[in-house]
Amino acid sequence: MTTPALLPLSGRRIPPLNLGPPSFPHHRATLRLSEKFILLLILSAFITLCFGAFFFLPDSSKHKRFDLGLEDVLIPHVDANRGAKNPGVFLIHGPDEHRHREEEERLRNKIRADHEKALEEAKEKLKKSREEIRAEIQTEKNKVVQEMKTKEKKPLPPVPIPNLTGINGGDPESSDIRKKREKIKEMMKHAWDNYRIYGWGHNELRPIARKGHSTNIFGSSQMGATIVDALDTLYIMGLLDEFRDGQKWIEDNLDFSVNSEVSVFEVNIRFIGGLLSAYYLSGEEIFKIKAVQLAEKLLPAFNTPTGIPWAMVNLKSGVGRNWGWASAGSSILAEFGTLHMEFVHLSYLTGDPVYYKKVMHIRKLLQKMDRPNGLYPNYLNPRTGRWGQYHTSVGGLGDSFYEYLLKAWLMSDKTDHEARKMYDDAIEAIEKHLIKKSRGGLTFIGEWKNGHLEKKMGHLACFAGGMFALGADGSRMDKAGHYLELGAEIAHTCHESYDRTALKLGPESFKFDGAVEAVAVRQAEKYYILRPEVIETYWYLWRFTHDPRYRRWGWEAALAIEKYCRVSGGFSGVKDVYSSTPTHDDVQQSFFLAETLNWCCPLSGSPHRLRQNPCMAPPDDLLSPGP
Repeated sequence: MTTPALLPLSGRRIPPLNLGPPSFPHHRATLRLSEKFILLLILSAFITLCFGAFFFLPDSSKHKRFDLGLEDVLIPHVDANRGAKNPGVFLIHGPDEHRHREEEERLRNKIRADHEKALEEAKEKLKKSREEIRAEIQTEKNKVVQEMKTKEKKPLPPVPIPNLTGINGGDPESSDIRKKREKIKEMMKHAWDNYRIYGWGHNELRPIARKGHSTNIFGSSQMGATIVDALDTLYIMGLLDEFRDGQKWIEDNLDFSVNSEVSVFEVNIRFIGGLLSAYYLSGEEIFKIKAVQLAEKLLPAFNTPTGIPWAMVNLKSGVGRNWGWASAGSSILAEFGTLHMEFVHLSYLTGDPVYYKKVMHIRKLLQKMDRPNGLYPNYLNPRTGRWGQYHTSVGGLGDSFYEYLLKAWLMSDKTDHEARKMYDDAIEAIEKHLIKKSRGGLTFIGEWKNGHLEKKMGHLACFAGGMFALGADGSRMDKAGHYLELGAEIAHTCHESYDRTALKLGPESFKFDGAVEAVAVRQAEKYYILRPEVIETYWYLWRFTHDPRYRRWGWEAALAIEKYCRVSGGFSGVKDVYSSTPTHDDVQQSFFLAETLNWCCPLSGSPHRLRQNPCMAPPDDLLSPGP
């Protein structure tokens, strides 16, 4: 159990200070000036003692921190024996011992001068009345607020605008394909329109209760996650009136200066990813501006001893922390490893290299670390730089890290060889240790836990079929055919997980133990929350092979969603895919509009084909260019 955090000052119950005259003059409510002065002297002496002692602390490697492979020393490095004439005499390393000692003396003098200056300022403050002090405080507050407003309104530097992706319209020749396309578009309209009526401005929708919904990944504020997340789908489907409604809400209401603790990973892929996708599709400047404003709010999450970001950050205070359940305060591979594409684009659009440097630092640190059996564990402690629990998965906690390595290579026009090598190394280890065949001949991706393979595969891991197909071109030793076949095998297994349920929708995870194959065993794993990963893999395999079964499987999944997840107020997940009379969970996830329906649209025969663009967008949005 984690130790509870200290209650912040703003959350404590502190009685208000009475600034008026005391009710009983004979009881003194405040200290005399001389008493205040004595307290200040005691406090200043304590501070001086602490600062002075700092320079006489023994050398310790704990005073060092990682920074792109360099060790920055917080205090001058000393050695008790090296080069000393007498034992116990410390020698400061460097060509000029006297110069170092002079610098140390200057530091001490500066501390003394700063202390005396602070003491004089405190004396001056004590001479002022309470009204004058309160007026000064208010002036400083107003100054800070004005500086923040000026910073937010600062125009972005001009950069070359990439060719807009846009869409190519036109009706398909087949009437059957036209009907399927229109059906997917109608499903999107149903989801969006009900959100527009019952949950507008909220992060998500409860379609049965017909009201807004949110979870802790978005914090306590309503930031319109569904609006931002769905923008690219609306644009691609040609729902431009709805797109403009979303744009108007973003211009008028989307504010990141809120006291709210959010998931860095989720806000990055859904908000920054959604905004950048909308910008590249439409060219509207507001989306770029908002993406940069949010990114600035996420930067304090990287202020850790290793540079590995915290899982959560308060958008107002910049204070970060990790999930309490994540292996003794570790950061999660799929979270800190799924920032690269958005942050590289941010540096490109702003001309500010800070975003690029943050994510490249993560990559450099990971390259230096030993990996058990060549596998990346899901947990990494941001304080120590050591792995947490040895648990590796291609599903939850690990999935999009591998996806982003491959797509960083593609996004660079296949020039980021470092990313490609990391991807290839990781996939080879995964194939060796995690990918197995069941007794019934189904290929699955298990999970490695402390030296043991758990024969369980999650719905999230089903995206890997498409990833293997996408990464086949450019693979080592001319193994393109092998990885395309591997992707097809994973697609088949995930289709079986759908086909073996009553609703023809897949469970959250499924096992391969004995006679049980591609079936969920525990009740807590039988739910379906409108996830896109299986349909995503169908789309990739169809685009690379043109095998009509993938298109057919995708359409069957869309019909099952329409039949069992559609309610009068939108679409809802179901709690048990093995029950013919399912119970709804009453949540319309933002990724249902951003991803699931987005994948269904081209798979069902939509004529809207994205023009090629060298700038690929994130997986929650324009996941990749077509082959």
